[in-house]
Amino acid sequence: MVTAAAAGVCVVAMAITAYAARRTGRVSVVDVTWGLALAVVAGVSALVGDAPGWRRWLVFALVATWGLRLSWHILKRSFGHGEDPRYTELLGSGRGGPVVRVWIPQGGAIWLVSLPVQVSAAAGNGVPAVVVVGVVLWILGVAFESIGDAQLAAYKKDPDRGPVMDRGLWRYTRHPNYFGDACVWWGIYLVCASSWPGVLTILSPLAMTYFLVFATGARLLERTMMQRPGYQEYAARTSMFVPLPPKN
Repeated sequence: MVTAAAAGVCVVAMAITAYAARRTGRVSVVDVTWGLALAVVAGVSALVGDAPGWRRWLVFALVATWGLRLSWHILKRSFGHGEDPRYTELLGSGRGGPVVRVWIPQGGAIWLVSLPVQVSAAAGNGVPAVVVVGVVLWILGVAFESIGDAQLAAYKKDPDRGPVMDRGLWRYTRHPNYFGDACVWWGIYLVCASSWPGVLTILSPLAMTYFLVFATGARLLERTMMQRPGYQEYAARTSMFVPLPPKN
């Protein structure tokens, strides 16, 4: 029942997003939907599931806090701008329109990434120590996202900024927000995997990490960023994803 309800949320979310994209002329509105849809899936799972209440609502709180913050940040950042170059390239790279190349894959991705949340909502008691580790990893991920976004916003307002953002967390990873996203969902997975059979849903955080690095995340964004002055030199000394000390 939980998985069916989650699938219904994904279908409705993509239908609403497709309508919004048609009105605004921007397929990239799906990025705003991403966090909101996952939060709604977590809420529906908590409502219809029969797992211990403390874990159902803890998972909902973790997903909703992350999802609402992310969607609000993306909405503010993209307001008044045109189409995201990533989606322009994606839609122009092969056959099929937004339905085939965006709405169906994104809806499926939301359902897949939220699978630990769905399974956890119907599972039994878990191991508290694993829950604690998951929450700590979630906190680390949210901190990376929030601090990285704040540092980038401050950089954009600085009239004396250099050609490339290489301050703060951005000195150690070219995509602290994407790395934070991955940590968030590995943390949520651990909370959900604290009880059987949640551990079997490991494909979900693996898929999320793949999306963030290779699909619509870092790799796709860098095709555009590499054209900016100074970015190739920045990329040569800075880790793409996992934070590491910069190379000399």
